[in-house]
Amino acid sequence: MKILLKLLLVVFTCYALPSQAWWLYSVNSTSTSVDVNPTNEQAHNEWLKKRFSKQHQQLIPIVAVADMFFMCNQERKFDKVDYKLSYLITGMDKNTLAEKLGSCLGEDTMQSDVALNFGLFGCFQEQLAHLPKAERDQKMTLVKQAVSSLSHSERKKSFTQCVTEQSIHYLK
Repeated sequence: MKILLKLLLVVFTCYALPSQAWWLYSVNSTSTSVDVNPTNEQAHNEWLKKRFSKQHQQLIPIVAVADMFFMCNQERKFDKVDYKLSYLITGMDKNTLAEKLGSCLGEDTMQSDVALNFGLFGCFQEQLAHLPKAERDQKMTLVKQAVSSLSHSERKKSFTQCVTEQSIHYLK
């Protein structure tokens, strides 16, 4: 009887463990290929949009207001606190954020060219945040030059696209 149990254990080990190793390998290699392949990343982003559509739609205006306030505050030194953009999006109450933006803009409305430019620059600032300061400043100068040559509708479209992608980042 003991021999039969040992034989069964050996057979089980030979068959079960290699199949588990294969399964583990296939799971890990699939997740690695998702991270590397930009097409899969785009598909993943689309899946996120569909899966979290309601949250995404609720997050977009918060991100837009945060981008506008972030740059307005940096340019106009409205608030003595130098907020991080991520805090404005995820930590600050949305009503407080809206009030701060309104106060910072002053005479300018949220639909004004000034507010739109603040939003665009705030969004690009977030995209370039991982770069060293000198390189980030250089690229922001190029962004400002490019933005100045765009029409209002082109800037609005660019801002919408940037905020949409930025809000996906906060869903992850």
